[in-house]
Amino acid sequence: MAEKMGILGRKLGMTRIFAGDGAAVPVTVIQAGPCPVTQVKTVEKDGYNALQIALTEAKEKHVGKAMRGHFAKAGTGLYRHLREIRLEGAPEMEAGQQLTVEMFAAGDKVKVTGTSLGKGYQGRMRRWNFAGSKDTHGCEKVHRNNGSIGNNTFPGHVFKGRKMAGHWGNETVTEMGLMIVDVRPEDNVILVKGSVPGPKNGLVLIRKQ
Repeated sequence: MAEKMGILGRKLGMTRIFAGDGAAVPVTVIQAGPCPVTQVKTVEKDGYNALQIALTEAKEKHVGKAMRGHFAKAGTGLYRHLREIRLEGAPEMEAGQQLTVEMFAAGDKVKVTGTSLGKGYQGRMRRWNFAGSKDTHGCEKVHRNNGSIGNNTFPGHVFKGRKMAGHWGNETVTEMGLMIVDVRPEDNVILVKGSVPGPKNGLVLIRKQ
């Protein structure tokens, strides 16, 4: 699916700023870019339009030989993180150019993709918000049970997707409709109002909506 332009960054944490009317606005601080373009993909050559961008410089010993050649071809340094952004039209940028926070402005609506906080292995009540059984007479050791999960002879198995205990969190999450409150190019920082997924120092992808 084609997307609009975006940039990679790291979630530094939360703070608040004061609006013109004195109201306190909670914001998430994201240090984004500058992100060099390491590869340009086109419909003619690759079957789709996209930009591959990078973040976080790396030492040579931490980058494989194939990737060192890839970065050398792009004319950039060595980096740890790569992401690809599919575009609706033909890319207007070339390999080696950089994306910065100046592509955004205060008031822009964006969507942010990151990896949600991992909660470990959780029971069905916490993971799926089950109500549980009544804590009264007649119930013994089933208060947090999820009840029957199977069925009779036919089809004789548990259906895929049944809500049960399991691993919770640590998934790719995209939050839509977040608002940029301020952009500070001198610090490569974006202040975003809304729920930004992931932990502190987590990698996030910010895209225009």
